[in-house]
Amino acid sequence: MSRAERMPQGAAAIALQSRSLRGPVACVDLETTGGMAAHHRVIEVGIVLLEHGEIVEEWSTLVQPGLRIPSSIVTFTGIDDAMVAEAPPFADVVHEVRRRLEGRLFVAHNARFDYGFLRAEFRRLGVKFAAPVLCTVKLSRALYQERGSGRLDLLGLTPSGVLGAGWVLALREFRLSALGQFANRYIHNAQR
Repeated sequence: MSRAERMPQGAAAIALQSRSLRGPVACVDLETTGGMAAHHRVIEVGIVLLEHGEIVEEWSTLVQPGLRIPSSIVTFTGIDDAMVAEAPPFADVVHEVRRRLEGRLFVAHNARFDYGFLRAEFRRLGVKFAAPVLCTVKLSRALYQERGSGRLDLLGLTPSGVLGAGWVLALREFRLSALGQFANRYIHNAQR
């Protein structure tokens, strides 16, 4: 059974009509010092840019958060205080990050987390940022409701972490498929 055949009823027709994912896309993955954007900070940013289905840039940087990285985060991410000691603070990379994201569809697994953290970092510096957002967790859950999961592997994508953009490479192929076109229904346009 093809991916298009496994889509919810009527989705294949909608999917085949959509063109929104053919434009510029920024696939984003962050690592942070915790789960609350108001209190925690970004420690790593990874961005892969796609144009017309082709990777045009892969960029990542460690970020000095200005606070200690909790041991639970070190265990989870593998990033420790020594690794970010000489890294630039977010203020020093804000323009590089914004330049890469501006005018692109923001795609992330659990996009609310990544997008929320970046918006918080921008806001702290007085920089406005908004982008249309596609969350691959929501997309996976919508496509595979019976499984009750938002795992990337349900979309045929396998995550490999912020510095290894394996899931982004898979997204390039996915993006042009009928399944990828179905994603248009799950793009949230952030205007705040």
